[in-house]
Amino acid sequence: MADESLFETIHDLSDLELAVLLSLIAREHCLISTPQDGVDDLIEELQLVQTESSKPPFPSVASKTFGLNSVVVHCDSSTTLDTFASSLLVAHPQTPGSFTPLPNIRSESYFSARPRHYQLPSAGDSSLRIANVVLAKDLDRAPHAVQIQALELLRTRRIFTRTAVHAAPKQFLFVPVLAAESGGEARVTRHLNDFLFLAHWHDPEDGYVNLEEAEDGGVDDETASTGSVVKARVPGAVTEALISENDISHLAKLSQQVVADVDVIRYQMNIVSFLRMHRAVADGISPAATKHLEQLARCLAPLHNVDYVTPALLSLAARKVYLHRIRITAPEKERSMQWGSKLRAVEAVLEGVGPEEVIEDVLEMVTAPL
Repeated sequence: MADESLFETIHDLSDLELAVLLSLIAREHCLISTPQDGVDDLIEELQLVQTESSKPPFPSVASKTFGLNSVVVHCDSSTTLDTFASSLLVAHPQTPGSFTPLPNIRSESYFSARPRHYQLPSAGDSSLRIANVVLAKDLDRAPHAVQIQALELLRTRRIFTRTAVHAAPKQFLFVPVLAAESGGEARVTRHLNDFLFLAHWHDPEDGYVNLEEAEDGGVDDETASTGSVVKARVPGAVTEALISENDISHLAKLSQQVVADVDVIRYQMNIVSFLRMHRAVADGISPAATKHLEQLARCLAPLHNVDYVTPALLSLAARKVYLHRIRITAPEKERSMQWGSKLRAVEAVLEGVGPEEVIEDVLEMVTAPL
């Protein structure tokens, strides 16, 4: 299992940091949402921000916790494909001889009208590459074509610009950051939505650990509480990432060794079956969601210092995997209407029901193994 120091570090992480960590372990992508008035603070918590004033960069989930660079892509109804693609890139210095051109792309490829030849940058030049963490703010407001381009980026791990094709780095995380009053309201276009590994809704009342630490000017080593989740930091000092790439690789390897008892597998299948048959669910539950449910449960196990899946881990995984995927049916399309139910009665039953309520209802109905 994970060594004791790493295990203690993981238990000190915030919910936002845990959502990012689980996505990095699984090499998948996540959706994070919060109420409209908290989006900017959420972005600052997740992204390394350099303000217009002389303040130093804020410590962020991406940079401070995981040692990754990040970009914010601001989306709206006027966002174009070229703007979206170019916004993903950051400058990356190359050492002489370290640059390897990408292979030629067949003209039949997606967004095919692109150059097929690339030049090596001269010594000392900087090349552009996709950032490790891409925070797509308000991606749900972007045109459908832009959201499909984002899906293609996640599927192929590369993006086309007017002059080149850029491959995603080994550690790559794409995070739509959306405004929503609840986790069940946050979603992007259907196929992209189903491709996303998990969803997390952040309550502003839970606070922003890294942002608050930066605004306080850092925490002194002598005054930092040993039980606090805020790590000691000296303003302007260069600190190592709390969780390195090697730590993430180690946790990923441990997750692949996690086992599940047949009773736990049966419990998992029962959860999926009950969700598919729930009267409030429209369009069913996709196979991709079932795969992600098992994958997330296995990724959670090493974080809890066990090498097997428990019913509690499956319940926790279900709350994160299905939050953004469940669509509530319209009352007139609820299945009991085919058998003579009254529309007003069905409307009363479905009133106030969202994905959160459906998930909790199913977890209460399905009996967990002892």
